[in-house]
Amino acid sequence: MAHLERMRTRTASSLLCIAACLGAATAFAGDPYTDVISVEVRPGWTQSNGTHMAALHLSLAPGWKTYWRAPGDAGIPPQFFWDGSRNIGTMAVSWPTPMVFDQNGMRSVGYKDELVIPLHITPDKSGKDIRIKGEIELGVCKDICIPRSLKFDQWALAANTQPDAVIAAAMASGPYSADEAGVRSVTCSLSPIEGGLRLSATITMPSSGGTEFAVIEPGDPQIWASESVSERSGDQLTAYSDLIHVSQSAFALDRSDVRITVLGGKHSVDIRGCSPG
Repeated sequence: MAHLERMRTRTASSLLCIAACLGAATAFAGDPYTDVISVEVRPGWTQSNGTHMAALHLSLAPGWKTYWRAPGDAGIPPQFFWDGSRNIGTMAVSWPTPMVFDQNGMRSVGYKDELVIPLHITPDKSGKDIRIKGEIELGVCKDICIPRSLKFDQWALAANTQPDAVIAAAMASGPYSADEAGVRSVTCSLSPIEGGLRLSATITMPSSGGTEFAVIEPGDPQIWASESVSERSGDQLTAYSDLIHVSQSAFALDRSDVRITVLGGKHSVDIRGCSPG
């Protein structure tokens, strides 16, 4: 089948790209590209339920881009480190809907110009100030792709209850939930391939507009997923992705951990879990 041939080609290309990105990280680790991206903490506000909304605000130089949590075969996934933070019980990171870029025949998923990443914080001690300190490691690309490491440190005052419009806008630009998008069913079938498994997801849902691109995340950071091939027929969207464990060993996949994000021309959809199919 044509889509299976495309999967084999993209899987091989993806593995080569991963090797190239790792090589680039070594080669450019000491280069002074300090002005292509910067970060500031937006301290945000305390909500009526006691949780706190804050954000990391990334600004990119013209022509540069950075990547989403699942960046695609040509991207570098971001990593967060919160060492030095204070009065943070739990934290959840939200992502605005990303863009899809074509890069040397492969797709990557990310952002240009700026990126505001909302942080949902439940403090250890309600009513007390929060220190948001840490580091984000991420990739940035223009004519070349390089890794960047950005440090941040900001106190967020518990007494501030005035919402930040920039953070609110970033939250509103996130994907629809499956219910909001009218998703009726999601099934995932698995078939063996050399070195791993092929996941075939069938999603019954209205079109999200234009050319749709589904990103499949296995839910286990030790399992790599290739760029998916997406096809629509009527009210069904089908997406295929090859899954390989980083240790090259056999693995089991928990379908309840699978996350599928459909990026369409009108909106995006965040789907959590799938049933056997």
